[in-house]
Amino acid sequence: MTEPWRTPTGGLTILHTKTRAFERRIALPTECINSLKTHQERQQEERGAAGAGWTDSGLVFTTSKGRPLDPTNLTRRFHCLLHSAGLRTIRFQDLRHSTATLLLEQGIDLVVIKELLGHAHIGVYAHVRLRLQRQAIDTLGNALGQGDDAPDDPPTAAVVR
Repeated sequence: MTEPWRTPTGGLTILHTKTRAFERRIALPTECINSLKTHQERQQEERGAAGAGWTDSGLVFTTSKGRPLDPTNLTRRFHCLLHSAGLRTIRFQDLRHSTATLLLEQGIDLVVIKELLGHAHIGVYAHVRLRLQRQAIDTLGNALGQGDDAPDDPPTAAVVR
């Protein structure tokens, strides 16, 4: 995997993975694969339009001339898209956190999520939402024969020392 990074002098450089062990295949939903195929077709058109001005960087996402995307511009565009969709501003990295949380909410095992995200420790990404905590406590309460709480009540908590 390669990523463009800004150098101390303000230019862009490509950073490669540390070792081949860091390279891996990932599974993607069919909708993502179809979007990537459409993107590849558009990029081929851009390559043709750029002619000799095309820089073959080997990256999937590039400028219309094949050069690496500036991370600052990517972040700026991401924030514009969030704003136009009426969503709160988040970091681009938060998409990984959201993916882990959504998968966890769907009942996907933590080990599987860890492998999908390519991370050594899932605790970095697994943010269990209040609703999941509520469901867990309700399930426990029902198992103990005490399922009388209203569905919107927050989980009852006690300080244990």
